[in-house]
Amino acid sequence: MRQNQVKQLAINFIEEVWNQQQYGKLDTYLHADYVDHSLPTVLPADRRGLLTWIQATSQSFSHQTVIEDQVAEDNKTILKVKMIMTHIGLWRGIEATGAQVSTTGYRFYRMAENRIIEHWAAIDGTGLEAQLRQKLNEGCKIPD
Repeated sequence: MRQNQVKQLAINFIEEVWNQQQYGKLDTYLHADYVDHSLPTVLPADRRGLLTWIQATSQSFSHQTVIEDQVAEDNKTILKVKMIMTHIGLWRGIEATGAQVSTTGYRFYRMAENRIIEHWAAIDGTGLEAQLRQKLNEGCKIPD
């Protein structure tokens, strides 16, 4: 794959599967031997685990992933991402707040045979949790 193809595959995957929740397109993007190195250990590190994770995230948040930067070399690409989210369901024991929050991180993909074969991620879930807990503590403001 050429570098521009590697970059575009990752961009399209994030847009169609993560942002638009077109789960039927997973097989279009994921290699049969796909391994996800960033899923919680209770999930299988494969296509099924990824689908479960995306669906769970979508139950907790209305979310949009924005790609802020991307670099590709050979069959690999890394993306700096920002996730803009509205808290709509239970997450880490926090009931839905309706709060608008965001978090940042990185996604790294390796491609094989024009599909994603491996994924690693570092997303700031701790910062996201801190934002939600702060929103809970704000409560109603009563004017003086």
